[in-house]
Amino acid sequence: VGPSLGHDSIEKGLMSMLIGGALVVLFIAIYYKGAGLIANIALALNIVLIAAGLAAFKATLTLPGIAGVILTIGMAVDANVIVFERIREELKTAKGPARAIELGYEKALSSIIDANFTTFMTAVILFTIGSGPVSGFAVTLGFGIITSVFTAIFVTPALIAIWFARARPKTIEV
Repeated sequence: VGPSLGHDSIEKGLMSMLIGGALVVLFIAIYYKGAGLIANIALALNIVLIAAGLAAFKATLTLPGIAGVILTIGMAVDANVIVFERIREELKTAKGPARAIELGYEKALSSIIDANFTTFMTAVILFTIGSGPVSGFAVTLGFGIITSVFTAIFVTPALIAIWFARARPKTIEV
């Protein structure tokens, strides 16, 4: 395989990541409204953290690495969907928006940690056993899982708390 074919594949991979990412961002913003915008901010920070981590380790972004980033975006979106759906369930019990948000995060935390822990362990196994492209995928995925959990547990709740403190809404739509 010549270098031009590899370069072409990477360009197509990056283009698919950008198009797919844009569609995900649009869907989340439309479906979850204001909470979706907060999730998108956390998702953007997640991608920046992944890029910063890869740059810090002087890692080259290869096609398998791009696949790891795409999977990480899916995992980050999944964490927010779990939280927002839990908040929706809590809003139905009429506990008020502040309590619904608090309970939504509490009840979603174990699911988020379980899903991300098992994926991280898989990345560790792939890195240990695999070689070349498989290891590159595992490194990107593992680092992405760490940043995804960080944004899901710390960043998104903080952004929602800041919004809630400023807006003081009587009701919320998630």
